[in-house]
Amino acid sequence: MTPVLSLPAIPVLVLAAVFILIAVRQVGGFHLRIWQIMCIGAVAVLLFGQISPIDALRAINPDVMVFLLGMFIVGEALEQSGYLDTIAFRIFARARSGRQFILIVLLFMGALSALLMNDTIAIIATPVVISYACRFGLDPKRALLALCFAVTTGSVASPIGNPQNLLIATYSGISQPFIVFFLYLAIPTLVNLLVAYLFLTHDLPGKECDPTRDGKEYGVRDQRLASISRLSLAIILALIAVRVLTGPALIPLSFIALAGAVPVVLLSRQRSAIVRAIDWPTLAFFAAMFVLMQSVYNTGFFQSGIDFGAITSLPLVLGTSVVLSQFISNVPFVALFLPLIAREGMSVASLMALAAGSTIAGNLTILGAASNVIIIENAERRGYTLTFWEFLRVGLPLTAVNVTVYGIFLSLV
Repeated sequence: MTPVLSLPAIPVLVLAAVFILIAVRQVGGFHLRIWQIMCIGAVAVLLFGQISPIDALRAINPDVMVFLLGMFIVGEALEQSGYLDTIAFRIFARARSGRQFILIVLLFMGALSALLMNDTIAIIATPVVISYACRFGLDPKRALLALCFAVTTGSVASPIGNPQNLLIATYSGISQPFIVFFLYLAIPTLVNLLVAYLFLTHDLPGKECDPTRDGKEYGVRDQRLASISRLSLAIILALIAVRVLTGPALIPLSFIALAGAVPVVLLSRQRSAIVRAIDWPTLAFFAAMFVLMQSVYNTGFFQSGIDFGAITSLPLVLGTSVVLSQFISNVPFVALFLPLIAREGMSVASLMALAAGSTIAGNLTILGAASNVIIIENAERRGYTLTFWEFLRVGLPLTAVNVTVYGIFLSLV
């Protein structure tokens, strides 16, 4: 008897089930978190024999895991020391209304994401944004959306803004990638950040307030840990500067994050508490995602169903990048897409469309960008969350406008 379902389709069905569970987040009386759902998916493909344990371990990208671990340690030290509150006070004290707060989140966090990579800002900024949203009397869900859109959109304009941009810059061999990304993507990125502001504030009152009456309230709580945190930040920024000047080959991202975490681990008296408090569930999510996505990749489902060689025009590159990044995530999609189309040849504008589309996909759904997951997992640890539908309700029309803006601008340059 011919089987109804061939084995290679099982990982694709598991991926679909993971998407449904993330959308529903409820099974009977159990409320499931995103990392738990992704881990269930990874365990399922292992149990069904769709990927061997050895191949599953090989699928987990050690550079990404070490990078996140290092940045989680630095971010936790910044938060526990109170130094993060001090920085936030200096930034957000300028705001006098909820509208101004949202604008600062979008522009400032967007700019930082272009410099320090969006996942890094997602790690550090989530608790601060939640805290200040409450002080402004804003719904934290709106502030979390602003942060998600800021770190996603802001990272588009830089080759080090996110992992997929870095992959495009290095694989394609673009000369002077920082200049190219800036010239092609900076203006439409700024426009899209302002569009996000309009989406998020159209129904907000313009009432002014002063939520930061006393700066002493937001001072450093642990001077020694704050000094160590500042040293960690200085190391990270210095290594990023060296990386920008010398290229990615000399200093990998994992080394930058690990070097930043070393002072906290070696010098802090709270090292054990900091390591215990970091966001281990998000690390579990990433490990599980690598395993599940590798098993899906191994089926050849997406490779055989799409003629990648025919996808060279700007609208097709943008549209395909946004849609497929929802299913196999933007970094795996770019890693899959680049080799398959390299032989066809792509213009610089098409490469920039690939960078914009695969990144802006994070504004459509929670799973469109890893930074969304980091933000929501961090928020859930503090009693707040965003559901799949709450994100999609704003993200769908916003992404449609984002794609239009990038498409029009890239067709003109």
